[in-house]
Amino acid sequence: MTQEAVTLQHEFTFNAQVGAPVDVGAAPMGARMCFPMTGGEVSGTRLNGKFLGGGDWLQIGPDGYGRVDVRGQIETHDGAFIYVHYQGLLQMNEAVGAALQSGRGTQFADAYLRTTPRMECGDPHYAWVNQSLFVAAGRLLDGGKVEYRVYRVL
Repeated sequence: MTQEAVTLQHEFTFNAQVGAPVDVGAAPMGARMCFPMTGGEVSGTRLNGKFLGGGDWLQIGPDGYGRVDVRGQIETHDGAFIYVHYQGLLQMNEAVGAALQSGRGTQFADAYLRTTPRMECGDPHYAWVNQSLFVAAGRLLDGGKVEYRVYRVL
C-alpha cells in the first residue's frame, strides 16, 4: 500500500464573540454549557465576510476535555450565506481556566483546541466548501472571543 501525502491549505481565519454560558449542569455524559456566539469576522483568500452568530453546546467530560459542538452562519462579502457546523475537543487545562476567569486570551499552544468544520452553501461561487474537508486550530482571544484558523485538507 502506498502512503499518500496529506497537505493542509489555510483557507480562512475567523473569530466570534462568545457570550455568557447557560450552565445546564451535570448530566449523564458530563457538564453541559451552552454559549451564544455573536458577530465576528471571516478573512481568507477565497472566503471573506461576517460570522453572523450561532452557539456552542459544550459538554465537559470527566477526562478534562470539552466536546465542542458549534453551529453558525457566515455572510460572505458578496452576499452568499454559508452554514457552518463544527465539532472538536478543547483541553480544559489551567491556561483555559485562567483565560475564562480573567477574560484574557490563550496562545494556540496553550491548550488542545481542534475542530472539524463542515460547511454548506447553495451559491455556486462557494460550492467548493460543500466538497471539501476542513480541520481547524483554535484559541481564546482577549475579551471573550474565540479564533479559529481553518485549513482545507488537500
